[in-house]
Amino acid sequence: MSPEALAALHAACFSTPRPWRAAEFDSLLAQDSVFLLGDETGIALGQCAGAEAELLTLAVAPAARRAGQGRALLAGFHTEAAQRGATTALLEVAATNTAALALYTATGYSEIGRRRAYYRDPDGPRIDALVLTRPL
Repeated sequence: MSPEALAALHAACFSTPRPWRAAEFDSLLAQDSVFLLGDETGIALGQCAGAEAELLTLAVAPAARRAGQGRALLAGFHTEAAQRGATTALLEVAATNTAALALYTATGYSEIGRRRAYYRDPDGPRIDALVLTRPL
């Protein structure tokens, strides 16, 4: 997928945190440690650094949700990260993103930290970010 297509998908999925721009995707994908899974209806973007893998973003187009694609992409992220030598997965999620939190909890993630007032909602209020982890 092109950086422009990735940015368009991200914009269809997120307002908090703000959607990423094509240049940001381009910069991330230029790094050897970053990997992308998915297609135009959903992506998982991850990065491995030693024994740790970070899920940078998981985005499923609104029309494709509730069909298991997010869970499948997350499983693919776990597999790819483990193949790259990671033993722990980390991610960050807005505390108000209940759908994502339900998915992450159901797949074995637990909270290890909270970044207070980390995100700004488009309407102005600040939102905490939760840091979650799970073994791979």
